[in-house]
Amino acid sequence: MSGLSTVIPTGLTAFAATNLDDIVILSLFFSQVNAVFRGRHIVVGQYLGFSTLVFASLLGFCSSLILPQPWIGLLGIAPMMIGINSWLNQDMDDTEAEAEKEQSVNPWFSSFLSPQTYSVAVVTIANGSDNIAIYTPLFASSTWESLLVILGVFFSMVGVWCYAAYLLARTPVVTDVLTRYGNQLVPFVLIGLGVLILTESHTLENPGLAVLTLIISGFCLLTQIKNISRMPEGEKN
Repeated sequence: MSGLSTVIPTGLTAFAATNLDDIVILSLFFSQVNAVFRGRHIVVGQYLGFSTLVFASLLGFCSSLILPQPWIGLLGIAPMMIGINSWLNQDMDDTEAEAEKEQSVNPWFSSFLSPQTYSVAVVTIANGSDNIAIYTPLFASSTWESLLVILGVFFSMVGVWCYAAYLLARTPVVTDVLTRYGNQLVPFVLIGLGVLILTESHTLENPGLAVLTLIISGFCLLTQIKNISRMPEGEKN
């Protein structure tokens, strides 16, 4: 990654794109605050869960110390494919989407009632597969300096996200708008992030790696289209 003018916006974009669903779940948590389940449990639990996801993603940065940077840039295909998959499947029935959110929140109401902090952390980790898939190539394409800046942005944004979720819990109409239109924007943000990683790593400047990128991307895209074509007609609408 280049200077701060690129690193900070990249960190903000990556965080926002991977945590839009988390802000809805956090809002639900804040709506359940009472004498036993306190706001501090939510904040500490969110930081704990997010730190676990970041630690798992740092394996990508470790690999960058061994492999050449252009090869590391191939990991940028991952956020591109996640974005394309989200775009192709963004017409998923609203009822199914709500069911998935309920499944993410259910652990708090069932087997993880105590201690409250760890219940929030568990939900954050369980809902963080996309975070790892996006952060790993982002970290791998970073220098030590840009990695520290990105991590600073990430952990600062966790606090901002918790406060925003606290406010959203008091304004349900905002949560509805974010849920309805956020999913339509995220796919394009992820695709752009993948392209940025490929570009910053100079992967596409290597003819062989450029062809390999096209082959892998084309194969993944064809697989997604094939999976959609096999879906029952009712699930496509």
